[in-house]
Amino acid sequence: MGRSTFEGPVLAGDNRFGPQRDIGQVSLKQNANLVLTNTTAATAGFGGSSGTFVSSNNIPNNIGTIWTPQSGNYSTNGPTVATAPTADSATAIYRGVVFLIPQGATITNVLLDTVVVPTTAAGTISAITPYISNNFATSAGVYATSAAISAVGRTTATYTATQYANAFSTLQDVQNIQPGNQPTWFSQVVVTLAITGTGLTTISAGQIIVTLDYVQNDLNIGNGTTYPYGNFD
Repeated sequence: MGRSTFEGPVLAGDNRFGPQRDIGQVSLKQNANLVLTNTTAATAGFGGSSGTFVSSNNIPNNIGTIWTPQSGNYSTNGPTVATAPTADSATAIYRGVVFLIPQGATITNVLLDTVVVPTTAAGTISAITPYISNNFATSAGVYATSAAISAVGRTTATYTATQYANAFSTLQDVQNIQPGNQPTWFSQVVVTLAITGTGLTTISAGQIIVTLDYVQNDLNIGNGTTYPYGNFD
C-alpha cells in the first residue's frame, strides 16, 4: 500500500473550467483510539493519564501538547504551552485528544464511539461528558457540545449558533515558526472527556474512539481569471 503526504488544500473533480466546473474540497479526518487503562505513552491505544492528553497525529498514540490559543496575534517566539489538564481527583478525571488542523477549516462532525464505557476501581461516576473546544475545557466548548456518554455506541456533536460559526471557519490558535520562514497557523481542537462523580479512583475500564471530520478550506480560491482557479488548481 502506498502513502503520499503533501500540503493542501486538496481540490478534486472532473472539470476544472467553465460553467460545468465540479471541483470540490476533500473531506479529511483524524482519529484516536483511547484505551483509558493504558497510561504508557507511545504505545498503541495510549489513553492519556493524569494531566496528560493524547495527540491524534502520532502512531502509536503519544502525549499531545495543548497550546495556548493565540487568536491570531503575531509573535516571533512561536506558540506557548498551555496549563496542563487538571490532575485526577476524587471528583473529576479528565482524558482527551488534541487535534491540529489547518486554520480556517470547517469541522463537519465530531464522533465519539464508545467501545467500553469508562468505569473506575471505586467510587460513583455521575457523568462522562465530552467538551469540544480549542483548549482544555470543563464547560461548553468553542466548537461543539455533546451529550453525556452512558452506553456503548456512537455520540455525535451538536452545535449552537456561535459554535456553528466557529466550526465553519476554525480559529487561528497555534503559530508555527520555522527559521527563515513566515509563520503559519493551525487550529487546535481539543476533545475533553470529563468523568465526574464521587470517591473516584483509578480508571478500571474504558475505550473511546474519537474522530474529527473536517474540510480544509481553500482560503485563496480566486475567481474565474485569478490564481488559483483553472490551470493552477
